[in-house]
Amino acid sequence: MKTAGRVLGSAFFAEGFEVQDAPRYGAERRGAPIFATVRASHRPIHERGPIRAPNLVLVADDTLVTVAAAGVLQGIGPHTVLVLASETSPETWRDRLRIEGPIFVLPAAGFPSGAPAAGGGSVRFVGSAEAATAARLTGAVRWSSLENALHEELGSFPRETQDENVRSARAAWDRFAPYEGCVHEGPEAEVPAAGGPDWVDLPFDPASVSAPDIHAGVTSVQVRTGLWRTMRPVIDHDHCHRCTWVCTTFCPDGAIDVDDLGAPRIDYDHCKGCLVCVAVCPPHAIGAVPEREAGATEPA
Repeated sequence: MKTAGRVLGSAFFAEGFEVQDAPRYGAERRGAPIFATVRASHRPIHERGPIRAPNLVLVADDTLVTVAAAGVLQGIGPHTVLVLASETSPETWRDRLRIEGPIFVLPAAGFPSGAPAAGGGSVRFVGSAEAATAARLTGAVRWSSLENALHEELGSFPRETQDENVRSARAAWDRFAPYEGCVHEGPEAEVPAAGGPDWVDLPFDPASVSAPDIHAGVTSVQVRTGLWRTMRPVIDHDHCHRCTWVCTTFCPDGAIDVDDLGAPRIDYDHCKGCLVCVAVCPPHAIGAVPEREAGATEPA
């Protein structure tokens, strides 16, 4: 799809459009789908973010429709044209998806040079076919511009591979001739005004709280490291699962012990309030409260 986006973008550019084409990748090496977005306009394009209301969506693998993380249907409206590489009829897809806009399918016959995939369609030339479909449906790109863009983008491949892609693209181009121009340029996207920062009010503590002083020597026994703490971790023993290996192991100061009943107990004299225990607690049974509001939540 990255290559298809580049081909389509180059074809639009050859027709005098302002163009953006950009790939977007999912989680690396986890089978996440790859997206490619193309903006084309006769006006300068000021928006640089994701396309929130697409006029045309093309899906190279119809199994992605049911994958929520793929976001195939995100932002589509009643005027969005949807094209699916699928062996399922448009009527069935309309009944499944309940969307108002036009729906088209590119069956396996749309990619005559490709090797059939297990679920139908083609795994080799679907990108070229979908780039051609998009160009044809907009009615703004000539075949010569698209063909040149294909050869330019695939120039490092053998000529035979280029020709096969062109044949696949031409089949899709001819297939959608009756629907040429059904995709229209939408209004310019409104860029939301940037607001001011959401400041956090940090009230100034009195010196007796924020700057304790040591006025005599040999007072380390009296001035415990717990005095560093500004946030206190508090255990909700009703939700504690007694998985004490986690909190006792991850506490960097060994300030969490286990009582005779197998419950964790925090040594507040030596707890510095790093809140690592809050982050690693599997049942989220350890919360954090401001030290000055802690009161008698746990015996110190």
